Amino acid sequence: MLSVLDLFAVVSFPTIDPIVFSIGPLAVHWYGLAYVAGILIGWLVARDLLRRPNLWPNGTPPATVEQIDDFILWVAIGIVAGGRIGYILFYDFAAVAANPIRAIQVWNGGMSFHGGFLGATLAMVFFARKHLVPLWSLFDIVASVAPLGIFFGRIANFINGELWGRPSDVAWAMAFPTGGPFPRHPSQLYEAALEGLLLFLLLQLLARAFKALRHPGRITGVFVTCYAAARIFVEFFREPDPQIGYLFGGWLTMGMVLSLPMALVGLWILARSGRMARTSA
Repeated sequence: MLSVLDLFAVVSFPTIDPIVFSIGPLAVHWYGLAYVAGILIGWLVARDLLRRPNLWPNGTPPATVEQIDDFILWVAIGIVAGGRIGYILFYDFAAVAANPIRAIQVWNGGMSFHGGFLGATLAMVFFARKHLVPLWSLFDIVASVAPLGIFFGRIANFINGELWGRPSDVAWAMAFPTGGPFPRHPSQLYEAALEGLLLFLLLQLLARAFKALRHPGRITGVFVTCYAAARIFVEFFREPDPQIGYLFGGWLTMGMVLSLPMALVGLWILARSGRMARTSA
């Protein structure tokens, strides 16, 4: 039987329980599994890259497989802590200031990619210094697999019926259970495709076919620049967080503001990598 929401939508939203399964009071959510899947599959791909000496400068991988195994815990903590703190600071500060316990209520809000990016970056800096791993190559390893986490995370957002897009009449628009009786862009799927799957395939092509890992920072620069560009593009279709809304002119969002400096940093990284390559040539 069709629901009221389905009557407004062009495509019916595939209702999926956000909880995968429960064991007593313990509930396993798709969102949590998305993080686990992104980190574990990314770890496997990173291990494969390190086992291919011909991909690296002077035929020498910058780290051992064992070091990357140890690094997983560091980056997982950085992503989760940074993602949550970033969401609070960028999107939910007023609510948390009024009710501090909300900071640990991850079901109220969620995670910020930009915060997770900063948290992961700090984890990489500390790990590289502690284990004497070349920092830019470590950045490249993580950047080459980071889109996997983005892909699974956005799919989880879609399953949860959150972070939906702006009202639309496109043929694939759908009404989300929490989005009111209006068909909307499934912007989570746009992000999963652009920032996740396509960006992952591009980075793997550059790393494996074009040997971009031989130039430390190049993969990182492409990832940061392309992610920021894709995020800014999708923000034109994504509904802004209700507690913030549009920052200017009915189109500028916090996601755009945070992504613009990220794009500039990515371009700087690419320029730096190019200069280093010319110097060592």
